[in-house]
Amino acid sequence: MPPAEDAPRVATWTVDDAAAGTRLDAAIAKALPELSRSRSAALIREAMVTVDGEVAKPSTKVRAGEEIEVEIPAPEPIEAVAQDISLDILYEDADLIVVNKEAGMVVHPAAGNPDGTLVNALLGHVRDLSGVGGAMRPGIVHRLDKGTSGVIVCAKNDKAHESLSNQFAARTVEKRYLAFTLGVPAESQALIDEPIARDPKDRKRMAVVEGGRESRTRYRALASRDGIAAVECDLLTGRTHQIRVHLRHLGHPLLMDDLYSGVRGLKNLTPDARALAESLTRPALHAWKLSFRHPRTDEKLEFVAPIAKDLQPLVEFLGLTL
Repeated sequence: MPPAEDAPRVATWTVDDAAAGTRLDAAIAKALPELSRSRSAALIREAMVTVDGEVAKPSTKVRAGEEIEVEIPAPEPIEAVAQDISLDILYEDADLIVVNKEAGMVVHPAAGNPDGTLVNALLGHVRDLSGVGGAMRPGIVHRLDKGTSGVIVCAKNDKAHESLSNQFAARTVEKRYLAFTLGVPAESQALIDEPIARDPKDRKRMAVVEGGRESRTRYRALASRDGIAAVECDLLTGRTHQIRVHLRHLGHPLLMDDLYSGVRGLKNLTPDARALAESLTRPALHAWKLSFRHPRTDEKLEFVAPIAKDLQPLVEFLGLTL
């Protein structure tokens, strides 16, 4: 009888010539498709991986003939509590659930936000989610900031979670956002290719930093009026606060994004534009579209999250047709 899907197991194999010279974490992800590279690296750091019986590092280069053993633990039991919180569900089946998250909702429980999160709402709705993300992040494959509204996909089982995680890691997931900026970009469309890391002057935020992680955002200005622009942003990488950081670096931060200077220049707007901006209680960013392959059928799926109600006045002000 094969082991249960959620049971711990051990995988062992010998490195062949084709895999020789690759990093250990990459070699594991290649040999065990259900494990993403980041998950493989985590197992290595937790001493769950040996090479010829010795604990190694993720960056270790494997050699032909070496024996790799990976202990794959059972997913952690879900500990976040179920709560009866309404959700705007865009799609649901046996493997995944796609939600239009409202602004102000935190994705998963953490210090300062023990409940009232998307995870709590999901558990109240479906009861059963993947455990790969850990006890406090069941089902969570990717995240949206608390202040960002829009589409997010969550996994109901571990196979779906691994498939979706691998797609995000391979950058095959298409993520499009609608942003409203302070000021109008000089170029109507461009690629922002600037590295991002923790801001050395303020650890609470991120910044464009030399030597930071590769970060690329493609944008296209859709409309503008009175110092406000609607900008379509495609995330080509997925760094923390990426759009917020890149637009600030461009000189046009998100409206009402206090962390990234999106409030400071409101005095330069016309009275009508300023009143619209000040009616917002969060950064003007919406996760608009999300496209990926279904983890079971491989069918390409695309979801569009209706624009949040608090952003609708901006859409009308700019004459946008979406």
